[in-house]
Amino acid sequence: MTDSKTDMKLIPDLLAPTESKPSRDGFGKALVELGEKDPNVWVLTADVSESTRTHWFAEKFPKRFVQIGVAEQNLAGVAAGIAACGKTSFISAYGVFSPGRNWDQIRVSVCYNNLPVKVHASHTGLTVGEDGASHQALEDIALMRSLPNMIVLAPSDAEETRKATLAAAAHPGPVYIRTAREKAPVFTTKDTPFEIGKANVYRDGKDVAIFACGISVYESLKAAAALKSEGIDAAVIDCHTIKPIDRATIVKYAKKCGLLVSVEEHQIDGGLGSAIAEVLCSEQPCLLYRHGVYNRFCESGPGLALLAKYELDAAGIAKHVRLAMKLKK
Repeated sequence: MTDSKTDMKLIPDLLAPTESKPSRDGFGKALVELGEKDPNVWVLTADVSESTRTHWFAEKFPKRFVQIGVAEQNLAGVAAGIAACGKTSFISAYGVFSPGRNWDQIRVSVCYNNLPVKVHASHTGLTVGEDGASHQALEDIALMRSLPNMIVLAPSDAEETRKATLAAAAHPGPVYIRTAREKAPVFTTKDTPFEIGKANVYRDGKDVAIFACGISVYESLKAAAALKSEGIDAAVIDCHTIKPIDRATIVKYAKKCGLLVSVEEHQIDGGLGSAIAEVLCSEQPCLLYRHGVYNRFCESGPGLALLAKYELDAAGIAKHVRLAMKLKK
């Protein structure tokens, strides 16, 4: 999916999605698929089964579903025990609580033992909205990508989340899957490739390359379309895997464009932008402009309105790409 013909062919479809769904829906649907195929798949949650969409699995496979209650540390510990018995465990909660409150148990019980526990965090980022700063998980990528053996995925829509969940189940060790509460355009299809560790180039460009994850991918595509009318040719790369990151694609566009912009619904420290910076400093020095949440707690309000306020919608992303272009010149 990296040749220019494929990229350019995809653009009209990507910018004309047929429906909007929260990415957590893709997670819930994938669990049911997995449960039907593999009797060793177990699912656990912390009193938020409907919110995390794990109730769909619970309805079909109640004997393989465990309701832990409001006890996220225990959630990780029990999942590790089940995984140690030869099962694949999925744990699901809000991102501020898992991994926010059970990072120690994930580190020691799951990652240290390299067990097949898949950590799903719903309600991450700004788009958790009215729940406010206490529930806006904006540090979770930094927490999880620092852990040995942990894979970190931040899929861009419900369909890509479904594929990410299936891929996570096939991976033999721990995986973190980051999803959102807010409905968002489903712009990828069943035919769109998904491979852990390989970014998807959805739009080619020569002036600047936008690397985004999660809901920021579609907003970046809209921003790139607007910038094109101004004479700025922007590539857009869906960096759905933050660890292991696609080093080859980062280096390719660093050489081609000389300017990268990272966009994420996360603190700019420790997230996608930081992971890209680590690649650039060791392999291909290049100007990098990081855009996200700038070392602050944010406000309560409708999710999409918060994206606009903190300039993480298409208009805000386009604004920051223009600023980056000025730095390049």
